Amino acid sequence: MPTQAHARTIIEKLRSRNESVSVAESLTGGGLGHELTRIPGASEVFLGGIIAYTTDVKVNFLGVPRSTIEAYTVVSEEVAIAMAEGARKRIGSTWAISTTGIAGPGDYLGIREGTVWIAIAGPVNQTLQLTLDGGRDGVREGAISSAIGTFARILS
Repeated sequence: MPTQAHARTIIEKLRSRNESVSVAESLTGGGLGHELTRIPGASEVFLGGIIAYTTDVKVNFLGVPRSTIEAYTVVSEEVAIAMAEGARKRIGSTWAISTTGIAGPGDYLGIREGTVWIAIAGPVNQTLQLTLDGGRDGVREGAISSAIGTFARILS
């Protein structure tokens, strides 16, 4: 199912359940929020997001503990979880989705380009690790598509 169809499912399910979603994005740079807000009616359930591209924004705006970043790096399950929980708490949504990873070009601190972590926080919590190819755009698009598809399946 294409990303837009999954996004439509998300908006419809959240509306019918009177729930909301927010995002905390690093490598996707706002693309996840963009895909969700392309759907008519998104304003009823999408509360907003934080593009936390730098460590300081992750720490200062999402409340990710600096010690977690130092222990695990910004490209980790632990940081993805903290980002999603931070967005959910600070924005006040039922659910939050976070993305962090390395779009490239090149590896980062020994972590392979294309490594992505996605976390979903809410009534159900889930993380997903991906290893994607396709260059910078392919990695970002794959992360967005996977996050939206995973969240749509959780809601269904």
